[in-house]
Amino acid sequence: MHLRQTESAPAAVASPDGAPDPDAARRAALRTEQDYVTWLYARLDVLRERAREALREAHGRGGAGHRQAAIEREVTADEQARLLARLSGVERGLCFGRIDRRDGADGATYYIGRAGLRDEEYEPLLIDWRAPAARPFYAATPNSPGDVVRRRHLHLRDRRVVGIDDEVFDLDRMSDTDRATLVGEAALLAALRRGRTGRMGDIVATIQTEQDRVIRSGLPGTLVVQGGPGTGKTVAALHRAAYLLYTHRDTLARRGILIVGPNTTFLRYIGDVLPSLGETDVVLASVGELVPGVTATAVDGHEAAAVKGDRRMVALLTAAVRDRQRVPDADLTVEVDDMVLRVGRDVCRRARDAARASRRPHNAARPRYVNELLRALARDQAARLGRPLDEEDLRYAAGALAEEPAVRTALDALWPPLTPQRLLRELFADRAALRSAARAAGLDDACCDALHRPAGSPWTVGDVPLLDEAAELLGEDGSAARAAARAAERRRREEEWYAQGVLEIAGLTETAGLDAAALAERHRDRGPGRTTAERAGADRRWVYGHVIVDEAQELSAMAWRMVLRRVPTRSMTVVGDVAQTGSPAGARSWGEMLDPHVGGRWREERLLVNYRTPAEIMAVAADVLAAVAPAQEPPESVRSGGTPPRALRVGEEGLAETLPGLVASELAEIGEGRLAVLVPDARHAEVAAALPDAAATAAPAALDSPAVVLTVTQAKGLEFDAVVLVDPAGILTQSPKGGHDLYVAITRATRRLTVVHEGDLPAPLSRLAAGE
Repeated sequence: MHLRQTESAPAAVASPDGAPDPDAARRAALRTEQDYVTWLYARLDVLRERAREALREAHGRGGAGHRQAAIEREVTADEQARLLARLSGVERGLCFGRIDRRDGADGATYYIGRAGLRDEEYEPLLIDWRAPAARPFYAATPNSPGDVVRRRHLHLRDRRVVGIDDEVFDLDRMSDTDRATLVGEAALLAALRRGRTGRMGDIVATIQTEQDRVIRSGLPGTLVVQGGPGTGKTVAALHRAAYLLYTHRDTLARRGILIVGPNTTFLRYIGDVLPSLGETDVVLASVGELVPGVTATAVDGHEAAAVKGDRRMVALLTAAVRDRQRVPDADLTVEVDDMVLRVGRDVCRRARDAARASRRPHNAARPRYVNELLRALARDQAARLGRPLDEEDLRYAAGALAEEPAVRTALDALWPPLTPQRLLRELFADRAALRSAARAAGLDDACCDALHRPAGSPWTVGDVPLLDEAAELLGEDGSAARAAARAAERRRREEEWYAQGVLEIAGLTETAGLDAAALAERHRDRGPGRTTAERAGADRRWVYGHVIVDEAQELSAMAWRMVLRRVPTRSMTVVGDVAQTGSPAGARSWGEMLDPHVGGRWREERLLVNYRTPAEIMAVAADVLAAVAPAQEPPESVRSGGTPPRALRVGEEGLAETLPGLVASELAEIGEGRLAVLVPDARHAEVAAALPDAAATAAPAALDSPAVVLTVTQAKGLEFDAVVLVDPAGILTQSPKGGHDLYVAITRATRRLTVVHEGDLPAPLSRLAAGE
């Protein structure tokens, strides 16, 4: 294998007085690394151009006149498009490190990067960070270095090496000259000190040992990653997605990976990570987007959220569907052509019961009920006209009646075709229907009051799992799909008929390998090819190869049912922290949520080190956690912050006078970073009005603003250089999970925390009182 041999830095570098010059030696080391990085980018450019050329060639091939060639062309184009996307995604920070190992007498150097690169002889130039050969870069520790002598982090700006950080594990095996080039601080701490940008950065260059263990865990089964604030569980899960696609591409490329996040803002925040790691075939969706055609961002109140997330909603929806499968109060009568047709109520009941007994979903069972009543109406019509009917006449007469508007209206009233949206919209607007279904589910009138709302209300995130459940109960009758297939077949025959005419006019009917079907296929516009991610995201019934759920503690029992339909194999990575559960329908323990679906067949990895939150801020958060969830242990911070957290009491001037100046001064302190003003739900509009220059929505673009006003729910999973926390007492009391929300709010800060309060500080924040 072609590996670069370890090189010593130039030894003849000295200051004017003859002493070694470390700065000059470091500059020489930077030149050495720059030469190699330049070589890697040149190779990347060559491979990209080859992929582009292969893609152009595939698109211009034309199918060679038969279906097999067209299929081959599409497969080749798809492969080259994926390759080009992966090669384009790794431009930023292509190579981020190297390890010097004791491989033989002279040792060897392995360069680690976002993608694997090989030379023309297929020898490795750059090791993909997911490859087994790269694992020592992440796994080596001072106590267990393996055969790693030195780990070097390379810091790139565009294609230029601008910095080096070294960690030495075996100083005795390094020359004096090599030792002189050991510079920099730990790469992880350097990354943490950089300001936020409104986008999550990848951690591929700074993965720690415990995170690496999560990333490389096996594909089968359910892995729970329990980690407190700042432990890197989210970004480790994203790197796990890239690792699994690399390691199990044959298994996952066809089915894809689904990543479920808490909201669209969070998904925008993490959206750059996977492309930067060379992976694009992943579907990112919030719970409110898992039903195609619905994008819900509104959040229910605490009472409605608790009811909608309850597993008993399955029984309520089942009862609501059965309530729409009716028999008339008396005989069914329909007027057709001045004739009143009649079907006995008992006949209607037997037809309904037979349709239900088929155990098919509502819409799929509907044709049986409808067809039986149409035949009964046809018999009554024939009897009134004195016409005997054989079976063929009966089918014809029933079909004719099905076209009558009055008949369709009558049958739709008894067993209507339903969409999930129509079912829920009408159910939630009808108190009587709600109470009838709720009684069957064991829910009381208070639950009905929480669910009731006017027709036309916007969909909420809590509605989406109910829409998904309703889709399962309703199913489809297949008539639309059959009609589309018939239309497609008609178009195919017309295209072939036209192609045959073209061949005859051109005198090409005898040309080998070219017939009307092949010519029509060649010129058929199929539109742009869709990736696995695009096809999966548009299909509610798509089965994924693996699912990653972030902030998973927020999912309700109903949301879990929706997610698990998409991964029958239960191959999942569940990421979260039960100490941060804010939803009234969320998890109190992982076992409570997962055992009904996977039994005890799940394993847990715990992340215990907080890399993000300074120890001084984390001490305040730990006090809150001890008060609201004493059984939970906060993670241990690895760094201290320069500015201690503080409390600021607002006097008679009020928030409107205090906040603008405070926010301006905090923004000046953090420079190019990001600031969040976190508020109770009920005070969001008030605080946003006081800060007109700050973004005030949960839209993804809000993170581009230097300052943003958010509720705690909207800030889930995000991080900011500075946090101004307004009205902690209001956050604490706004819901039964208010203490958990306060814990989440405090731990969003990476550098500075200011708590603004009007009355007394809540007891869990007494640590801050001395600093007022």
